[in-house]
Amino acid sequence: MNFTYFIFFVCIVVCTLIITYWAARKSKTTIQFYTAAGSLTGVQNGMAIAGDYISAASFLGIIGQIALYGFDGFLYSVGFLVSYLVVLLFVAEPVHHLGKFSLADVIVARFPNQHIRWIIALGSLIISVFYMIPQLVASGLLIRLLLDIDYTTSVLIIGSLMTIYVVFGGMIATSWVQIVKTVLLLSSTFLLSLIVFSFYSWNMTDLIAEVKLGTPLGEQFFLPGHLLQSPLEMFSLYLALLLGTAGLPHILIRFFTVKNGKEVRKSVLTASGIIGFFYLMTFVLALGAAAVIGYDTLVASDSTGNLAAPLLARALGGDFLLAFVSAVAFTTVVAVVAGLVISATTAFSHDIYHHIIKKGNTTEKEQLKAAQWSAFGIGIISTLFALGLKDINVTFLVSLTFIVAASSIFPVLLFTIYWRRFSQAGAIIGMLAGLFSSMILLLIGPHIMNVENGWILRDPVISLFNPGIVTIPIGFLSAIIGSYLFPDDGEFDFDAFSMKAQTGVDVRRESR
Repeated sequence: MNFTYFIFFVCIVVCTLIITYWAARKSKTTIQFYTAAGSLTGVQNGMAIAGDYISAASFLGIIGQIALYGFDGFLYSVGFLVSYLVVLLFVAEPVHHLGKFSLADVIVARFPNQHIRWIIALGSLIISVFYMIPQLVASGLLIRLLLDIDYTTSVLIIGSLMTIYVVFGGMIATSWVQIVKTVLLLSSTFLLSLIVFSFYSWNMTDLIAEVKLGTPLGEQFFLPGHLLQSPLEMFSLYLALLLGTAGLPHILIRFFTVKNGKEVRKSVLTASGIIGFFYLMTFVLALGAAAVIGYDTLVASDSTGNLAAPLLARALGGDFLLAFVSAVAFTTVVAVVAGLVISATTAFSHDIYHHIIKKGNTTEKEQLKAAQWSAFGIGIISTLFALGLKDINVTFLVSLTFIVAASSIFPVLLFTIYWRRFSQAGAIIGMLAGLFSSMILLLIGPHIMNVENGWILRDPVISLFNPGIVTIPIGFLSAIIGSYLFPDDGEFDFDAFSMKAQTGVDVRRESR
């Protein structure tokens, strides 16, 4: 075990546990546990959103993808960044104005139906848990690499930490762990980017020339077509990335942690600025990895390229810089997983337990206790899944979450806010059609069915790795058809609902 790595790891754990202890003293009510009582400023919440959104796949994966495949890898960064324009323009403020604790609250504000609450909560749970599993698997591999301990122990460490953060600190602890993660992440990537430029005497021409020599792509490195040869596959992927972010529950519930619409806008703008700056630096680091490390060494170390950033740090700054960057990668995983846990916890304890099982008849103390036990249970279940899937490629679960979100939650959310003729039946049919079509097409696609390294060793039924181009229209069309076939009875005051969604002013309440 490298002592430098161990010291950085202990420092991160101690700092985050101190934050949790401080937050635990404040998380005494459900509103504090679920939403930090709306106490965050727009800038703080924007930093927390960035910390929640930039996962290990972004920090480690995208740098590796660009270093190995050139221009195509950078398109992931563009897709992740541009998706925040959809969030800002269409859903951020309405979600804040209509909801209280969970994403289901937003939909039920228009359709007070327990079936709808149940379905939205189920979708939120599936997305959160499926997104959590690859993060835990990646964290187990990372800690095993750093501290030279076995995979099982590594996952148990991460699983225990994330459960402690949420059970005892709730949204307050989760938010501040994410803010700390954002500061560390930006600091480390900015420092490493400066070192890369300094290594080449601040001459971009020399850096680009070395990149062309260090990759077998040569002059083609800066041209598309090396990672996603099929235009259909590329369009399908970016459609899911563009629309999926606006349907991710762990991102959307962050808009409940600020007090008004102005702070919501400030949150999204701050997050977009941080994310944009970060992804620009990933491009610089990827160029540095291709130039300094070289394609052959990267592939020999890890064929996926996920070790590009740590290898670059070691080449430029030795074990100390490697330890720092690896500790930041560890913090990245912890922050994202904590956000996913609280999203899944809210869906279960608030929507399923409080509203559906108990029909809203629980005390404040019972709700808080249920939330804490839910976090504990979800932490254990996710950890057990990660332990059982250590030898299986689970990276497809990341794309699954975006496709499911874009095919099910996003169409229902968008139509709920903006379409006058949208009905309860349309919401249910659209949600179920998008949810099941996206999961079924991924199950019969090459992620699962693959003669070389699939879960099922046979030819896939469909060839698309990213079937969003099929499932997203299914979600939208099913919601539209369901609304026309089964319109709502009675008069719904859509104008008053829209006024509340866009401004927060409840005309119906004020008129009484």
